[in-house]
Amino acid sequence: MPISHLQDKVVVTTGASSGIGAVSAKALAARGAKIVAAARGQEDLDQLVTDIEKADGTAVARLTDVTDAADMQALADFAVDTYGRIDVLVNNAGLMLFSYWKDLALDDWNRMLDVNIRGYLNGVHAVLPVMLRQKSGHILNMDSVAGHQVGDGAGVYSATKFFVQAMTESMRRELGVREGIKASTISPGVIDTGWADKVTDPAGRKAAQELNAIAISPEAIADAVVYALDQPADVTVNDLIISPTRQNW
Repeated sequence: MPISHLQDKVVVTTGASSGIGAVSAKALAARGAKIVAAARGQEDLDQLVTDIEKADGTAVARLTDVTDAADMQALADFAVDTYGRIDVLVNNAGLMLFSYWKDLALDDWNRMLDVNIRGYLNGVHAVLPVMLRQKSGHILNMDSVAGHQVGDGAGVYSATKFFVQAMTESMRRELGVREGIKASTISPGVIDTGWADKVTDPAGRKAAQELNAIAISPEAIADAVVYALDQPADVTVNDLIISPTRQNW
């Protein structure tokens, strides 16, 4: 196996209990990273840690709500108390709920704003002081092809992901150039993570299920996460777009 630039790096990953987060955590641990997994499902987090340890990896977990700034700060403190530093934040926890504007699905809109925007900002707020003290670090914000193009029924979701594009570009300019802290995005297409079943709006659920029919596996995104993070100190992968062959938006 080639040299891993992830060896002994401390990686905090949100949304780690399932889907892209869980598969990516396992892949990073296999490359030698020390995983600090965060999510809202204790049983799934415990299983993730068990799976990583059975594969001779290193991981701990903390039940965390990304929408709570104090909880995210406690996660960062937990990582530092456990491993002494934070080298990488994978801002992965996300929520995709489809609805059309005429549906006025305000609750769904607010839920996405809380998780996809405030959750990411809370993560950056919690880990950035540590990285600034270290004069090193890498923040990877999970974006989406919806952050590049807007599809039917995905207006608010796309807006949150356009926000992720903007915040990461700003971080590249300020933190990457001036502080030596890398910032990257990965923009997946439709991934089969069970998200379509979480859509509450009936019309939105139908659109989501149709889109999910062309979904690709979380493992494809995990490969991209490893590629983006397993780079020499003088190399930054800015944005990777991974989409199904048949996706047309």
